Amino acid sequence: MFSARSLAHAKINLFLHITARRENGYHELDSLAVFAETADVLTLVGSCAPEHGMSLGIDGPFGNGLEAGPDNLVLRAAAALRKAAGLNDNLPAWQMQLTKNLPVASGIGGGSADAAAALRLLAAAWQCENFDLAPIAASLGADVPVCLAQKTQRMQGVGEILVAAPRLPRCAMVLVNPGVAVPTPAVFRAWKESGASFRPVASLPAQWDDVAAMATSLRSTSNDLQAPAIALFPIIGEVLNDLERSESCHFARMSGSGATCFGLYDDLDAARHAALVLRAHGWWAEAGWVQNAEDRS
Repeated sequence: MFSARSLAHAKINLFLHITARRENGYHELDSLAVFAETADVLTLVGSCAPEHGMSLGIDGPFGNGLEAGPDNLVLRAAAALRKAAGLNDNLPAWQMQLTKNLPVASGIGGGSADAAAALRLLAAAWQCENFDLAPIAASLGADVPVCLAQKTQRMQGVGEILVAAPRLPRCAMVLVNPGVAVPTPAVFRAWKESGASFRPVASLPAQWDDVAAMATSLRSTSNDLQAPAIALFPIIGEVLNDLERSESCHFARMSGSGATCFGLYDDLDAARHAALVLRAHGWWAEAGWVQNAEDRS
């Protein structure tokens, strides 16, 4: 019996600029992605004969209603890796278990992080760790490439271009989701219908010495999807107002296409206190450190 697990950390967009539109309709972006302590967990619980095929079980607080069929990103990642790497058909299939701790359709890349975890785990299990996983990740979704390494990176293009990011200070973060699932296409459509223009790439320093300096710099950037998301789901604005008013919060913004919002704090005690207060609204709220290399599992 083989057992291996990987944490699929929540991906947070500290800013998100829509910079251009390609001929195929995809939008180009410029975004700074960081990873929160909060994570889904993907486990390889056992192997089986190839003819039985890959299987996926789903549990956890946000597992209800999720389909574990072939369209699930975890199983799509498995199939894509096997095909791209030209793996032997006699290699064992795997029984996988996904513990879903992150809200679904919430702007924090949960499904993408799960797919990236599957690529990492299966590359090791099938002994093809040296195979280039980046093209497979890009074929699965815009957020999957950055989720492979789960480290702070600048995302550009349609998410497939990853470049060095500023060095971050030690920083605590609160994630808050009011319990609404936000469809990304609807938010992009609202952004387009608003008549907003494309935004240039952000100008960032090589590093931020403390959280206050990082917050000051981030105020010169935007999440271009935040205003249209709030127009569709006004409760996101309420979450942001409460985050901004929470004690010791340096900066608050929505991540991705929403509805999850984040607040930045100097220390974990302050973040935990804010999360406790925000949960009183009935919202999902989690506190933790923004992940550095030594934090990742």
